[in-house]
Amino acid sequence: MTTGGVGMEGHSEIMAGLASELRRGTVVLGVLTLLTQPTYGWSLIAQMEELGLPADGNTLYPLLRRLEKQGLLKSEWETAGAKPRKYYVITPEGDEVRRELSGQWYTTVESMTEILGR
Repeated sequence: MTTGGVGMEGHSEIMAGLASELRRGTVVLGVLTLLTQPTYGWSLIAQMEELGLPADGNTLYPLLRRLEKQGLLKSEWETAGAKPRKYYVITPEGDEVRRELSGQWYTTVESMTEILGR
């Protein structure tokens, strides 16, 4: 029978993976909440970083495309500036999903507060 531990390096890898899983849904809710006004990707990344929910471009851009494909966001290119930018904004369907997810978020926070406080 083995009782072995994972060691510090293994612990770090496990924590990184678990933290990533925990954040995944949080990023979706954060994006839907922040996109009430048209915003381009890089600006959204900066906002999320500033608010303590960092997401890199390799995570955010595929998420934006997926949410758009699901009808939760819409996008429009703005080409008037020096550099073309694709702006994203939440759709009415996305806003409904955001409201429902927010309710689930608060329920989960209440439950986890109770569990962690034991």
